[in-house]
Formats: sequence, structure tokens, C-alpha cells
Amino acid sequence: MKKATFLLLALLALITAKAQQVHLGIKGGVNISNLHFNNNTSTDSKVGVHFGLLAHIHASKTWALQPELLYSLEGAKAKGNNDVTFNLNYLNVPVLLQYMFNNGFRLEGGPQLGFLLNAKTKTNDVTEDNNSFESISISIPLGVGYLSSSGWGLDARYVFGLSNINENKNGPTIQSNVFQLGIFYQLSDSKMKTHHR
Repeated sequence: MKKATFLLLALLALITAKAQQVHLGIKGGVNISNLHFNNNTSTDSKVGVHFGLLAHIHASKTWALQPELLYSLEGAKAKGNNDVTFNLNYLNVPVLLQYMFNNGFRLEGGPQLGFLLNAKTKTNDVTEDNNSFESISISIPLGVGYLSSSGWGLDARYVFGLSNINENKNGPTIQSNVFQLGIFYQLSDSKMKTHHR
């Protein structure tokens, strides 16, 4: 896991260094996450947060690549007699391809690798480590964003879980799905603070 993280970060650093127009930024926001079981196990959504860094890399006036490094609190609440909450903390690395309109709006989508930092299950008032989840997840975020001329922006995306995060392959397939609503600030010089950036 550490080697994969290092290689991915090194690749992102190389891409950033080669690009002519790179705008760094910070972001944070709210998660509404859930776990999908293929055996009809029903769960409720859980509210969490995400925050981290972004690098907005221009390929042209309309296309850009945006890798991000996000700490994300995800999971779900189980339905039943007991109050059970699954708390999954990830370091997520989405690499988004963005199409930028002249009015400040953007469409975005791409792959995301998630590195599980820790997993805990809270039953009523008792919290315990949960080792039944995979250390790496694969997902696809799709969304829309808006950047104002001031450098502040908003984005909304839905992250579709693709990989089975259940470590027990004899058990049900579990996928993590997350709706994210975020606010970000994109650092750039005054000449580049235009609506289509």
C-alpha cells in the first residue's frame, strides 16, 4: 500500500512539474455515504466530511486534468435492533478530466483510488476495529463544478464504487457510494482568474 501511494504521488508530481499552467488549491466539504451489499442487506446513509488538496492542470482552453488528494470519512449505518455504524476513513486520489465552459461551469469525471486508513464499527456506545474491509478501493467520481472569478468555487459529485471492498470474498459484495458537496479555493495569479478557469 505504501509503495502504491508513493508511486501515485510521484506520478502526480511529475505531471504537475511538466505542465505549463498549474493552479493549486484547497478544498473541503460534506459526504453522504452508503454501503451497497449485493445480498439485499439494507443500510442507511452516513454523513461525513472530506478535505484536501487539488492541482488544476490545463491541457487547453476547454480541457483540464485535476488530480486531488483527499481525506474522506465514509461508511454507513446498519438497520436493525442495535445502533451500528461503519466508519471508514480513506485517503482518496481522484484524477479527474474536466471540460470547462466559458461561464465558469465544469463537467468532470475519472478514476479514483482509495487507500483505507482505518475502519471501525460502532455498536451502540462501543467502538471496535474492523479488519474485514479491503485496503484499496476503486471508484469513479462524476460531477459538476463552478469556479468564480475570485478563485472560490463549488462542486458536487457522485462517487460510484466499482470494486468489492469486502475482504471476505466468500461473503457479500460491498461497494462504497458517496455523494460529495464541496467548496474549494483555486490559487492562481490575477490574469488567470477568469470564469473559464
